[in-house]
Amino acid sequence: MTEFRQITERESLRKHVAAIHIGGKLTLLQRKLSNCLLLHAYDELTTKSSHRIDAETLCAMSGYASRDRDTLKAALRALAETTAEWNMLGDDGEEEWGVSSLISYAKLAGGVCEYAYAAPLAAKLYDPSVFSMINMRIQRNFTSGHALALYENCFRFVRTGSTGWWEIDVFRRLMGVDDSAYYEDFSKLNAKIVKPAVKEVNAVSDISLVAETKRESRKVKFIRFLITRNGQETLFDLGDDDAVRKSAAFRRLVENGVSARLAQRWIAEHGETYVSEKLDFVEEERRKGRVRKTPAGYLTAAINGDYRRAEAAEPAAAAAVPPAPPSEPSQAELEAARRDREQAEEGRWRRACLEAIEANLEKRSSVSRKAIRDRFELGLDDEFEKGQFRRYGWQARGVFPKVHAFWTGLIPEGLPARGE
Repeated sequence: MTEFRQITERESLRKHVAAIHIGGKLTLLQRKLSNCLLLHAYDELTTKSSHRIDAETLCAMSGYASRDRDTLKAALRALAETTAEWNMLGDDGEEEWGVSSLISYAKLAGGVCEYAYAAPLAAKLYDPSVFSMINMRIQRNFTSGHALALYENCFRFVRTGSTGWWEIDVFRRLMGVDDSAYYEDFSKLNAKIVKPAVKEVNAVSDISLVAETKRESRKVKFIRFLITRNGQETLFDLGDDDAVRKSAAFRRLVENGVSARLAQRWIAEHGETYVSEKLDFVEEERRKGRVRKTPAGYLTAAINGDYRRAEAAEPAAAAAVPPAPPSEPSQAELEAARRDREQAEEGRWRRACLEAIEANLEKRSSVSRKAIRDRFELGLDDEFEKGQFRRYGWQARGVFPKVHAFWTGLIPEGLPARGE
């Protein structure tokens, strides 16, 4: 195996920041699957030797048809064949290097996926000062595997503001193109990988990147990325929010087989009212007999606003039964489609309002922006809402109605109306 050496400032290594890198030869779907497995297992990473998740739930979280077992098997096989490496300073000042397969094993049986991590890797994945897991909602925004790989490898340096200098060969490996002669030419690497990936990261994620290069003998030998935050928070920034964990929605999610970490994330991202509505919807579908297995996969799809994926997450009732002839959509299907359209329209309107708010803030001084933020927070009398606003700022979904009402009176031209 060729040497994988990260060039970075000793100070960054001493902080144990971003010590783990994962090989880049994963498809977008495989990389998303890896993050979903880690999220599900996180609370018990160091206390359990293996983890189990309903296959339909895993598929719905990762965003592909749950009946396609060949795709799931191929993805799990790729994760078992992918290495994670770390290179850091221990508490005694000695350098520690290690390598492990990303998952030590996986198996599918009875509609359940069982998997495990090697103990040394699990300990490092569990430590947020060593490894920062990404936000699942942000992950869903990515359409390029290279962009998601760049985001993951840069996000782990967000506390230091820079990745430090990577050798070009190391960077090519992180992007999964180290075996391509085409990308040995940096101009092609820059045009096809670096620039498009940076553009997507800056457009859809919670960080902004600027690429810098260093030359030796007129040839680009090193690259680094300067990193700034872009207004949202990470999974680990949630901490243990008692207000969330004591909520009725949190309890209901856990009772329906959703992990505590994922339940906490959903409520933080979407608000308790939205999550409770989806729980009511899934429970109603369950009473009608449409949820025939564990409700977690169906619920995952409903939370993500994809009713049709929830239907796809249900196993076939009987493989031997021939498919029924096409029929007119049922009233429930028509109602679900209507809800999907309304939800998509609501999301577009919300994004348009937030863009108008951000545009207005950019015109203001830092003093003015802070004064407006403080004024809004003083008007919040609910501790849960205050916690959400402190974490997510104006992007906090749980307080958006109050954000909208507040800014409607501040922007002379007003905020966009629904349907514009």
